[in-house]
Amino acid sequence: METLREGTIIMMKKNYNHTRRKLYLPEYGRHIHEMVDALLEIEDRVERTRQAKAVIAVMGNLNTMLRDTDEFKHKLWDHLFIMSDFRLDVDSPYSQPSRHDLMIRPQKMNYPQSRIVFKHYGKYTQNFVRHIAAEQRNGHAGAQVVDVARYMRAKSFEFNNEHPNNDSIIRDIRIMADGEIDINVAAISGMRSEYRQSPVQRGKQQRGKQQRGKQQKGGGKNTARHHSYK
Repeated sequence: METLREGTIIMMKKNYNHTRRKLYLPEYGRHIHEMVDALLEIEDRVERTRQAKAVIAVMGNLNTMLRDTDEFKHKLWDHLFIMSDFRLDVDSPYSQPSRHDLMIRPQKMNYPQSRIVFKHYGKYTQNFVRHIAAEQRNGHAGAQVVDVARYMRAKSFEFNNEHPNNDSIIRDIRIMADGEIDINVAAISGMRSEYRQSPVQRGKQQRGKQQRGKQQKGGGKNTARHHSYK
């Protein structure tokens, strides 16, 4: 920008943020970073520590509700050292963090790659069926298979909103156990659903019955009126 003053052209330097140095913690703003830069220029260590505590107080004013908690104070001191690029030498009430500690990457966690044969039953149902097949000796685990079948029937109802056929439950158990399991077919085939509907589902079912009843009554009245006209 150019301005004219007493016949002399004065060039005013433009100061844009993209031309300034990068902020280590932008959430504190440039003024806090300039305060930290001013701390580095103080030669007296005692005075530098006193001014650092004043800067910490200003940083705490940004979050007054957490300012007096010990954990938050520790966090503020860590941020102070980060904004100084770890060059600030003061007497901190907490251990000074290092650049190496903050650059450590967490170890990569292995995502489970196990395949679920029937997702609507869940992974644990599949693991339980395979556990029964592995521990089954002379048919003593037959009652457990029936319990698993009853649970699978309930989960299938939640997923499909209708009761499955018992034969399909037996087939799915054998598939999950790779065919190596003893099943009390008669007990599972005669199994009845003991699944209780939720209040929301019962309410929808009752409203559906009421609506169908009203439609049937309305249809009967229309039929009787039609015959009366004849």
